[in-house]
Amino acid sequence: MSLQRSIVSVLSARASTSLSNPGREKGPRFMATEMVHDSKRTMRFRPAIKTVLDFIRAAKLGDLAAEFWQAAEHFDKRAALESAVEDLELLREQFDKENLALRHEVDRVSMFEEIVGASPGLRAVLARATKVAATHSTVLISGETGTGKELVARAIHRRSDRSSRPFVGLNCAVIPRDLIASELFGHERGAFTGATQQRLGRFELANGGTIFLDEVGELPSETQVALLRVLQEHEFERVGGNRRIRADVRVIAATNRDLQAGISASSFRSDLFYRLNVFPIEVPPLRERREDIPLLLEYFIDRYARKACKKIRRVNKKTLELLQSYPWPGNIRELQNVIERSMILCESDIFSIDESWLPLQLPATESKRHIELPRRLEAEEKNIIEEALKASRGRVFGPRGAAAKLGIPRSTLESKIRSLKIDKNCFRTLSEI
Repeated sequence: MSLQRSIVSVLSARASTSLSNPGREKGPRFMATEMVHDSKRTMRFRPAIKTVLDFIRAAKLGDLAAEFWQAAEHFDKRAALESAVEDLELLREQFDKENLALRHEVDRVSMFEEIVGASPGLRAVLARATKVAATHSTVLISGETGTGKELVARAIHRRSDRSSRPFVGLNCAVIPRDLIASELFGHERGAFTGATQQRLGRFELANGGTIFLDEVGELPSETQVALLRVLQEHEFERVGGNRRIRADVRVIAATNRDLQAGISASSFRSDLFYRLNVFPIEVPPLRERREDIPLLLEYFIDRYARKACKKIRRVNKKTLELLQSYPWPGNIRELQNVIERSMILCESDIFSIDESWLPLQLPATESKRHIELPRRLEAEEKNIIEEALKASRGRVFGPRGAAAKLGIPRSTLESKIRSLKIDKNCFRTLSEI
């Protein structure tokens, strides 16, 4: 075997061994630790590659003694060394890219490395997730913001036979409505202004794996139709294209909204709801699994203490009682933020929090009503506005416009349409058909 092939094959083999270890099931915390170690091992290869590159470059430039060229008679041409340099340069670029990808993955899962808790409610969720993981059924995960719905989705994917394929997520609430179809299904070159080249959508990127649609209740009506087609026919078309593409993708959706209320308010399609709701899983809020708070507290203290190079010996008793009595409207995410802030300010080995950081507490029943009431009012307001738009054929202003029918200024109605994400054009289209 030539020196060129030996160098490249040895380095490639070592890199492949360090960057992949198929056939083992790994928990999230173990996976994150492994990714850090893999990232460090990858970085250790870079000096070795640089040494070899410097050696070959020196030989190419003739900086070595003539004996080198005599010892390298097995190279037919000096071009072989140039090829070796190119191969090693490509290998180094690959190492850099993989290292960045590993570090990005560590950062991405750092918010919740694993599901923590042993409460009956959480155990019931995990039991359902384990059962549905072995199937290819569509899953709809519901729950308040910050309860860890994406963690449940990832757990289902890891325990499925698609675990070796991609898990691709998309938060439907953060993508502008005119770009959401392109994000999901991709687009062809020239499909719209700025589409200078073909782009693959999330469904194509998730081929053979799982796509996670977070906040699916925020999808605009026209995209809901396209998603329904994917669920029914397992195929789609890119924006601006006419070729049907097969979709071998498992769909897991999540929402913090009441989709059935959305159906009543005509903001969510009933046929799409029933397609998504094949296997429902509801993640309980933190106030309904208070027995998990000590475990979560221990977990987050350990994480942030290590990051801050601090040693916590115990938790202040009053702090623990306060954390367990607080209703946590922001759920686990709010708890995590409070612990991180406390760790930054903590100057002793006894962990405590400032009581003023937590808003005035409400009784548990009142807290639940306090959270649910705004949603009901918002759904009712949206329904009233949509009825007015339907009656006015999508017109907002003028004597026959929706603003006049509702008795409010045009600017106020326009602001509410934007905040409630109402598509006024769809009412104009429906009335003209």
